[in-house]
Amino acid sequence: MSEATHEEAHTGPIKTPNQLLWWSLFAFVVPVFIIIGLVAYVTSANKTAPGAVDEEIKIAERIQKVRRQCAVLVTIGACATAGGIQALRNWSDKDEYVRAVYARPDFIQTLKMSTPIAEHVPVDFELRGCPINKKHLIELISATLAGRKPNIPTHSLCMKCKRSGNVCITIARGVPCLGPVTQSGCGALCPRFGRGCYGCYGPAESANTAAMTRMLRELGQKDEEIARLFRTFNAWAWQFRQASEEAERA
Repeated sequence: MSEATHEEAHTGPIKTPNQLLWWSLFAFVVPVFIIIGLVAYVTSANKTAPGAVDEEIKIAERIQKVRRQCAVLVTIGACATAGGIQALRNWSDKDEYVRAVYARPDFIQTLKMSTPIAEHVPVDFELRGCPINKKHLIELISATLAGRKPNIPTHSLCMKCKRSGNVCITIARGVPCLGPVTQSGCGALCPRFGRGCYGCYGPAESANTAAMTRMLRELGQKDEEIARLFRTFNAWAWQFRQASEEAERA
């Protein structure tokens, strides 16, 4: 290969220092203007977005439309069945949370309350859990396709502990545990490792939360601690909600 051919093969658009300077400025300035434009677009879109009340109405209408269009409606997970951990906002000022968490609260739009789907439309089945049990999901799909009732346990977590041979941490060690009023499904993961149940699967069938509250008081739990114990992943499930509010008022 000759020297001339070699030089032509390596010839680029930048041939002088001035061209290099202009290309460098171009490569820097254009992305900056793009970012500024995107920020301006997002900010203007936020300011013209509908208010929280309008958004709540739209979500409710969307849920009702889904209900009308489906033969079987199943809600999956604690957020859909009980409002989720974010339902804690229901007892407080959501705007105060937004101001505390976000540097620019004016960019944030969120609903005033977090509620279960079943509070808005009839639900055929609620698959509990945070997170859900994958075996329960498979059983639910199989049962739905076969047209039968899903064989998913609704008894309390205590039965799972007994069947697994776990020592009751409340009786043996005095650890507060929501196992007696929580639906089974997690495999008793927390009690198996010496921790009290947090109620991740929501209230068990016929959960006796009044007796649970009395037992927690006997363990030395204060009323505010009892209310906080019931207010976790399934805080807005009516059994847990009622128990926490009664403890709060005591």
